[in-house]
Amino acid sequence: MDDFSVREIPFSHPGAWFGLSAVVGLAAYADDLHLVSHRNGMHAVLSLTPVSAGDRVTTEVRANAALLTWSAGRARVAAAFESPTALRVSGTGLGLRIAAADDTLTPFTGTFFFHDPVTSSYVFTSYETGHRYRVTVLTGHEDVRGASALGTAERAVVVGGDGGRWELVVEELTTARERFTTAAAFADVVASSRRSFEQFTDRVAPWRTDRTPAAELACYVLWSAAVSPAGFLGRPAVLMSKNWMDKVWSWDHCFNALALAPGVPDLAWDQLQVVFDHQTPQGALPDSITHAEVLHNFVKPPVHGWAVGRLRAKLPGGLPAADLPLLYRRLAAWTTFWLDHRRAPGEVLPHYEHGNDSGWDNATVFDGRRLVQSADLAAFLVVQSGELARLARDLGDAAAATRWDRRAAAVLDAMLTTLWDGTAFTSRALDGTTRTTASLLDLMPVILGTALPPDVHAKLAEGVARHLTAVGPATERPDSPHYEADGYWRGPVWAPSTVLIEDGLRRGGAVDLADRVSARFRATCEKSGFAENFDARTGEGLRDRAYTWTAAAYLLLAADAEARRAAAEPVHTRPL
Repeated sequence: MDDFSVREIPFSHPGAWFGLSAVVGLAAYADDLHLVSHRNGMHAVLSLTPVSAGDRVTTEVRANAALLTWSAGRARVAAAFESPTALRVSGTGLGLRIAAADDTLTPFTGTFFFHDPVTSSYVFTSYETGHRYRVTVLTGHEDVRGASALGTAERAVVVGGDGGRWELVVEELTTARERFTTAAAFADVVASSRRSFEQFTDRVAPWRTDRTPAAELACYVLWSAAVSPAGFLGRPAVLMSKNWMDKVWSWDHCFNALALAPGVPDLAWDQLQVVFDHQTPQGALPDSITHAEVLHNFVKPPVHGWAVGRLRAKLPGGLPAADLPLLYRRLAAWTTFWLDHRRAPGEVLPHYEHGNDSGWDNATVFDGRRLVQSADLAAFLVVQSGELARLARDLGDAAAATRWDRRAAAVLDAMLTTLWDGTAFTSRALDGTTRTTASLLDLMPVILGTALPPDVHAKLAEGVARHLTAVGPATERPDSPHYEADGYWRGPVWAPSTVLIEDGLRRGGAVDLADRVSARFRATCEKSGFAENFDARTGEGLRDRAYTWTAAAYLLLAADAEARRAAAEPVHTRPL
């Protein structure tokens, strides 16, 4: 894998709740790398500064999956993860200053620094993360500043200030741990981490070729964003990013599950279920989950039935039979939440209460109104009800399957009767007023594929073509007066909408257009990386630059493209 920029993608490791990054807050960047934790939010706990003779040294920073280095000529500092909680660091000719990143310390905030005589180490106790970051110098010269001095601005360990060789380990821990010991040489730590990543990549993207040059980096983004169970995340989970978007949102996780499914099915299954672990008694899923909070002020769209349908084909052996009863109950409760709690009396179609519920927070569909019946929501529930019918048949419950089929048909009929105006889907406020927009959201029913009347699918495909730029499908049509280059869901190209649109086009027979959507988005990722979203005209990566669902979307589209290519190649046989 080629090197990547730690100004965009953190250097981290599966299971770790921290990484090394120049991103230290919401779109905030530092000159030096920091140890950034994602416990209790995003916190830059420690700064790591290369030094020589006490002064900061300008270095070249390089990172790959297994090793991060600071270099100044022949002098070098190198870092590698020995485990999810232990970062080994070594240097020669160049020292490293490890310091509390905050400027002040009070009895209730900040990072308290002290020398621990029990383990002969230096401990930074972080109030904000609730954890300790212990520095144990294994070899080399060390200098300590500000230990135990409450209120001092400088709390630091400087190692290798004499220009000699040195090595240390930084550990994240709770209250106490035995003194760090290891039999592994630094080179062995790097080699072990590299093997772990290579094995992951071989499992997730065995199809990769020169035609898919971003596949390994996409795998790294997913691999490195995984965290071990902790706090409210009761399973191994892939965060959306180890930059500032360090949550699991309850539709993002579906795309990560799909990308992981063929190669690491257990981790993929955990990604699907991790949000359902916090389902309410009414069936609602949370908006998002982090280490320290579960938010229920919004929900997210019911794409889960669509995801389960695709997981059937992607998981080795299909959906796990032992888990089908629980999956059915959870998916059924999530669907009836919409039908019981988000349908006004006398209405067949449910509604969103806010743009955030749709996942398209500020889409123009929601301008000036909040409670909106939109065709995308209806389409997702049609797909989800159909998948529930299939699950019910798998479980031998024919009566339940019939009920779900009838619900799917009723919602589809209402969507076509109420929201289709003959040329486009409208959205409808609960007072009965309707609106057409230039938002791609109104075209999302294309996911129904052949379940739509052919003329309706054809019109939707024409609409998608008008949204399609060289970058991918713009979320607001570029000729719209509401289009904004960096307008979140008012223009930029996003991964989830691209994957859903491409799938619906292909299943509805608009194969050429689906091919163009896939190829353009993949090319954008290969050029601009795995940003949260992309400028629809220039392809520039916008917002968080290490977003896992964008990496997952690339892997999904690239894997499918390679499979189609392989299927189309002629089979050569030797003559008898």
